[in-house]
Amino acid sequence: MSDDTTEAVPWLDSEERAAWMTLIAMLMALPTAIDAQLKRDSGLNFFEYSILASLSQPDDHAVQMSNLAMLAGGSLSRLSHAVSRLERQGYVERRTNTVGESRCIEAVLTREGMAMLEAAAPDHVREARRLVFDRLSPTQVRQMQRIAHELAATASPEAVKAIDLAIEMADQAEKAAAGDGEPPSFRRC
Repeated sequence: MSDDTTEAVPWLDSEERAAWMTLIAMLMALPTAIDAQLKRDSGLNFFEYSILASLSQPDDHAVQMSNLAMLAGGSLSRLSHAVSRLERQGYVERRTNTVGESRCIEAVLTREGMAMLEAAAPDHVREARRLVFDRLSPTQVRQMQRIAHELAATASPEAVKAIDLAIEMADQAEKAAAGDGEPPSFRRC
């Protein structure tokens, strides 16, 4: 807290305050609704689903733990606990990867984990559509993406870099699957 009491506080005007309060309501309501749907339909929570989805992207289904924490939106400690739960269920394994002189721990999606993700994904996508995309026009979706990117980049630039890379790789993989491009390359340790 600043000791400089002469600096004016840039209070929110009524429009900004309404936008802020609505944003906070959305940030509180959406994760709760998504988490409830996933738990009800698949037994996974949203963080666990995010881990499996992130691991499904690379061809070898492996992601360095520190990168996975950013992609899934959690701390390394939270990720470690979640990966331990997913390991007990047979959905994920850990392995040490050595590239040159670099060593890192990676989480690897198992066949069972991919099957769980494939079973959970349809209901999850339906819920994302119901809660978000069916309510917005294509123009609003593009605006939401730009606004969310800008806000997230301010709050967590490293996470946004990881998400941008994941989006790029998913786009490349989609094009490669359609025969329109090269398969994505993934950064190792």
